[in-house]
Amino acid sequence: MIRWVGRLVAAALLAASLAGCGDGGGRDGAVRLLVFGAPEELAAYRKLVAAYRETAPGQKVRLIEASDRADLIARLATSISGGAPPDIVLINYRFYGQFAAKNALQPVDARLRDSERLAADDFYPQAMEAFQWGGKQLCMPQNVSSLAVYYNRDLFKRYQVPEPKAGWTWNDLISTASALTRDANGAVMKGTESEGGAAPAEVHGLGVEPTMIRIAPFVWSNGGELVDDPKRPTRFTLDTPAARQALRDFLDLRLAYGVTPTDEEVESEDDESRFANGRLAMVMSSRRATTTFRHIKDFEWDVAPLPTYGDAPVGILHSDAYCMTRGARNQDGAWRFVEFAVGAKGAKIMAGTGRTVPSNMDIATSEAFLDPNQPPRNAQVFLDTIPTIRRAPMISTWPEIEDVTDDILENAFYRGDRLDDVLREIDRQTRPLFARGEGP
Repeated sequence: MIRWVGRLVAAALLAASLAGCGDGGGRDGAVRLLVFGAPEELAAYRKLVAAYRETAPGQKVRLIEASDRADLIARLATSISGGAPPDIVLINYRFYGQFAAKNALQPVDARLRDSERLAADDFYPQAMEAFQWGGKQLCMPQNVSSLAVYYNRDLFKRYQVPEPKAGWTWNDLISTASALTRDANGAVMKGTESEGGAAPAEVHGLGVEPTMIRIAPFVWSNGGELVDDPKRPTRFTLDTPAARQALRDFLDLRLAYGVTPTDEEVESEDDESRFANGRLAMVMSSRRATTTFRHIKDFEWDVAPLPTYGDAPVGILHSDAYCMTRGARNQDGAWRFVEFAVGAKGAKIMAGTGRTVPSNMDIATSEAFLDPNQPPRNAQVFLDTIPTIRRAPMISTWPEIEDVTDDILENAFYRGDRLDDVLREIDRQTRPLFARGEGP
């Protein structure tokens, strides 16, 4: 599978002709907001913008929809270098460091301090801290999600498998996924074969991307660390016993246990689509998948926390924020929109769409997010995991590091590469990237 940074060059060539993000450079005074997402996510942002227009008549906001994350990064980089960036970009904390290090984002400390609508302590500190760089608050987070396990309740009932619950372990995950990996006749698969022969799996027990951000919580849960220094990392530390054990067991999901789809199957139908089509019993994903899964009509689904690998449960932060660019032509208008988007009204709208675990604490603990009439029923899971959340390293070259590492992990997951070779190759390719990176 092709990673987003691997597509960056091609996307940048396309974006090079889109100075001002292809919208006329905001000459009509409109605030230009750059986002990306699945169709259901984009619909949520359209709803947010429409609500803002009703709340603030005369205030124009133009939504610029990137096709994917690579396109968003390319558009942002190209427009900044061309002197006509969007006023606001919604970007994940793992990817904003490259722009923060170049002083391309406008700090919001003074505006936040003077705001009559927002205060710093309205928001979960885990999300706020992820967007602090050089001692300044650069962006306002919209969400404070974490990984969760989405599961098909109908499949669990059909095969009489107990549903996952708080406190379940990695071994529970393996046994549950194994019991739910079935061939076309409903027989349990044994490894990569069914009980009746070599028929392919009709339903897989688990879908998970073999990426660093999926592996990290289990490394941490086992007492390991990803890097030598979270604040000033110079290398990965996946070669320690605790990290090696978690990494090895994660990579065994495909070839040793056979509970996940093959590379070819994922290429033809990604995990979220496979889950929505009833051919995947569980999938690890963040809150953003909810907007897609709420369109499911054929079965009932819910969420469970990540299983605990070691002594304690640990999650990984998934947070996006509204960042104002230094070259924005309408910074006052941009801030007014940000105040609305992360304030009570905007946060309530986005929570209602299913897209976010609001970073605004009052909205996160309200019925706007915990609506019992909207799936998932167990939305409280996302709030319960916030105290356990850790974040990926804060370094400007992390997108490149993640890209390189994920390619190596993907090959190991599907081909069965030797762990020592995997670790050696990760270290060889990422050390120069760590050395070139800048931290907050």
